Amino acid sequence: MVLEAIRYQLGSLHILNQLKLPHQTEYDEIKTSQDGWHAIKDMRTRGAPAIAIVAALSLAVELQNTKLSSNAEEVAAFITEKLDYLVTSRPTAVNLADAARKLKKIVDTASKQDVKDGESIVKAYCDSAAQMLISDVSDNQGIGKYGAEWIEKQAGSGKVSVLTHCNTGSLATAGYGTALGVIRSLHNNGTLQRAFCTETRPYNQGSRLTAFELVHDNIPATLITDSMASALLRLKGASERIAAIVVGADRVAANGDTANKIGTYQLAITARYHGVKFLVAAPRTTIDLETKSGADITIEERPGKEMTFMQGPRFDGVDVDVRNSETVSIAAKGIDVWNPAFDVTPAELIDGIITEIGVVEKGRDGLFDLTLAMEALNEGVKPSTIGGF
Repeated sequence: MVLEAIRYQLGSLHILNQLKLPHQTEYDEIKTSQDGWHAIKDMRTRGAPAIAIVAALSLAVELQNTKLSSNAEEVAAFITEKLDYLVTSRPTAVNLADAARKLKKIVDTASKQDVKDGESIVKAYCDSAAQMLISDVSDNQGIGKYGAEWIEKQAGSGKVSVLTHCNTGSLATAGYGTALGVIRSLHNNGTLQRAFCTETRPYNQGSRLTAFELVHDNIPATLITDSMASALLRLKGASERIAAIVVGADRVAANGDTANKIGTYQLAITARYHGVKFLVAAPRTTIDLETKSGADITIEERPGKEMTFMQGPRFDGVDVDVRNSETVSIAAKGIDVWNPAFDVTPAELIDGIITEIGVVEKGRDGLFDLTLAMEALNEGVKPSTIGGF
């Protein structure tokens, strides 16, 4: 059974509450854009592609279930205001802002057509929001395909192992995943020896979510703490044949600098030291040519309590009691906390950026040129047209 983080049909949206994973599978109903905003802000849904889709669909459901004006301009203004509000839920991931910008353009175009009314504006918006859900799965499958082929080619014959960070699978997207999609493709190809995943403190997306997906799909996998990565590459890199570290992205700047979950930067450093390929897996909607470098990326800071407290079901020494959840303190009371949700990995530490139409590599000048990928996106080039860069 395929994991579904987002369940949508006309007039109805439910999201898998990821705060209760891996012990409970519970779906929350999203009825309005305000519900969507809180689901994203509270991290009940997370992952750059997923939050863009949930935001767009939350407004679609609200539009489908609300009595609106028949005036096209009024409806367009209402949608624009709601999209601006949704973008404030999480600032670092570019997918959400990119989706809002595209949806605004669609609404604006619809409002200027000869035959226009409030209902036609709503239909244009809802059709486009629904298409995002379908397109994301296709894009992720392309990322998985091209990423796996690139790693297999670089590694030569035989099975390979891969290390990943945070959660980039079906739970962070519309389905299949980005970095975890690459691992799924390697597994499906019969070339994956083992996947290693970090716990990803302080929110534990790796131990709670990625491990959950790997176990669900029967993919051979091992969980490590964030601080074990360098030791893993040094002590087991050869025996486990660790060929690459593959991570996702919340924003890729024009020069290739990449913002991703905190801890990504240190993985890139240890990959370079140990001669392991470091790859970023991201759909082209994550590439932001307007952001020139990582220095221009806003880094979200989360509440300190995420580091000083942990929550989970009670364990009695034998069984996990999912009916009783407890919050426990794990830090000295009164300690100051710095809790950035993301860090920026410099482009010079990245070997390739895996997109849905191929792997972008550096040119002879040692720099990424991401304009080619984005020009292909604007021209509607399909994965079957371009196999790589």
